[in-house]
Amino acid sequence: MDTNARSIAKAISYRVLGSLSTGAIVFGATKSAKYSLGATVADAVIKLGLYFIHERIWNHIPFGRQPDKAPEYEI
Repeated sequence: MDTNARSIAKAISYRVLGSLSTGAIVFGATKSAKYSLGATVADAVIKLGLYFIHERIWNHIPFGRQPDKAPEYEI
């Protein structure tokens, strides 16, 4: 299971890429740095929170997980 810190780090790195692409699309459509920056910030804040919640919920769902294997021997 991921820690809260790992989920936060993953969410931030993912959102940086996603938000930059959103900002680029908005800038391409509007040619306005003001609208592009606003859309980038809003996108990052909203989706960062949603991604974190999504990750934490999936940590409680066993679907697709392999059970931890016991070590073959102990010293």
